[in-house]
Amino acid sequence: MKKIILAFDGIMFSEGAFAFARRMNELAPVLVVGVFVPQVSYAGMWSYGVVAGAPSYLPLQETETGDIIRQNIQRFETLCQENGMRSHVHKDFFDFALPELLRETRFADLLVISSEQFYQHLGDEPASDYMRELLTKAECPVVIVPEDVCFPTKTILAYDGSASSVYAVKQFAYLFRELSLNETLLVFMKEDADEKFPEEHNIMELASEHFPMLELFKLDINPRKYFNQWVLENKDAILVSGAFSRSIFSQLLRKSFITDVIAEHKLPVFIAHR
Repeated sequence: MKKIILAFDGIMFSEGAFAFARRMNELAPVLVVGVFVPQVSYAGMWSYGVVAGAPSYLPLQETETGDIIRQNIQRFETLCQENGMRSHVHKDFFDFALPELLRETRFADLLVISSEQFYQHLGDEPASDYMRELLTKAECPVVIVPEDVCFPTKTILAYDGSASSVYAVKQFAYLFRELSLNETLLVFMKEDADEKFPEEHNIMELASEHFPMLELFKLDINPRKYFNQWVLENKDAILVSGAFSRSIFSQLLRKSFITDVIAEHKLPVFIAHR
């Protein structure tokens, strides 16, 4: 049984994140841990956890916001019970901060967050930095899910020959054995169209053992201009990517990958790093 953290941002209850976890539970039982992060300054939430001598949380007064969070907790617990899902809630939400969320990822198999709630902070550059920090420092894989989620029936494995991209492929296979049976594209993409598929024999030998409907695909387009358009054409898919290696995928992730793929295209994205 897998342990999944559902992180809810502030007063917003993510229907998409919960729906994704519910479908996972239907395929194989999971333990779902609800984490309700207060909607306060992201900069403050982060710095309080790392400044020497400072408390490990940013206190939040029990106001109307607190009442809404309590209502969302009750809703979460009720939905879990109605759908036969084992669940647990981090109830000390007034004392919660992003460093605490990172600590909890050490003891989880997967973190699920909402793409809309993730994206809404990207207009604020400091907040964007902290959300990217969450991706780089989370100690378990992360799935970023759109609110209007369509549970994936196809898998796109982003591969560039790096250790990070291979690690993400393996982690996805271990965590989503049921989804590994779906149609799967192992996509290689480089700015140099003449570059050969790196370690083709080795990656195919590994991936074909986990993904029986695997197809190797070399994307001969300019990735900076057309990758997002190509991804959009793959309906009902989930994109699997390693995080922040020195690769074209990491550059897309830092610059346009988050805003275009996660926000505009509404595609679930699985990110794993060592």
